[in-house]
Amino acid sequence: MKPVNDHLAVKARLTTPNSSGYLLLAAEVGNWYGPFLPPDRTRRALLARLTTAAGRLAARDEVEEATVFRAVLRPPGEGRRLLRRRGVHPARYDVALLIRTVDPESADTLRKEAAYEEVLTMLGAGARRVHHVAARNAARIDDVDHRPDRLFLLNYFYADDEDDLMASWEYTAGWFQEKTDLPDSVLMRPLDGEPTDYGLINHASWPNFRSFLPDLALRPSFRRFVLATFEANDIAAQPIVYRRA
Repeated sequence: MKPVNDHLAVKARLTTPNSSGYLLLAAEVGNWYGPFLPPDRTRRALLARLTTAAGRLAARDEVEEATVFRAVLRPPGEGRRLLRRRGVHPARYDVALLIRTVDPESADTLRKEAAYEEVLTMLGAGARRVHHVAARNAARIDDVDHRPDRLFLLNYFYADDEDDLMASWEYTAGWFQEKTDLPDSVLMRPLDGEPTDYGLINHASWPNFRSFLPDLALRPSFRRFVLATFEANDIAAQPIVYRRA
């Protein structure tokens, strides 16, 4: 990994990764206008059906949580030209379902069940594009607090080199802890044999927009350190902010 403006780096305060498994289903339904997402009737109807299905999944013994998200904002990211050069479709997912299972093996087993196939079919019928992946926790600040009043991040990372990607995430994570008081973050790495569109997907939360958005928009070190690190290491960071549906 190539460090950039190392004097701005802050050591991340990480805890031991958890032993959970994850299934992420992300769908591109509506149309973005820059960073903003206008209301969409198709999305609203799909979210209602998806929330009902998630409730059934959450009742299963192997499922710890099943949370449905609707996108509200795409903050500044990095790597648009890299994605174009590599022929990778950019992340524009305005609907997402994150399922946490007791372990990665349970996640892999659940995706073969009819209940999961039902959700996948539902998303496929209502979306232009669907990405679904089974993952494990690769690094962690803390488990994400899914209270309904919070804002949630899913940051879809693409990189040519997964080792550089992992090192760059940890190298920059401390900046978010110090500058935005980031309280939690769970870094998901796809299981072996899973799609590699995104080598890592970071899930995190903040209590409100004031906690982080001014720092991303106005703090110079965000671009000089965080985004510059991603650019120097051929990493595309594609953050999307969600609320619970």
